[in-house]
Amino acid sequence: MISKYLAPVDEVDKVREEHLAFLDGLIQRGKLVIAGRQDPPVGGLVMIEADTEAEARELMADDPYIKQGVAEYTATGFRPSLGRLA
Repeated sequence: MISKYLAPVDEVDKVREEHLAFLDGLIQRGKLVIAGRQDPPVGGLVMIEADTEAEARELMADDPYIKQGVAEYTATGFRPSLGRLA
């Protein structure tokens, strides 16, 4: 999931701790592979394990960034074939 911030970074940062707690929940469920903010901070990347786009969107539906309207996500499928994640 690739996010795009819909609000200035200072507004996004007001929700960041809740967002990180949400991502920690995905870690606990074994769904989060890696996550981080883009540089420059215009959005981020959340790589999750999901079989379908619908499942990925369902997993992300409770993200505080979405609930607070400060970001939106684009689902991008990815099947690693080379490197450490392959």
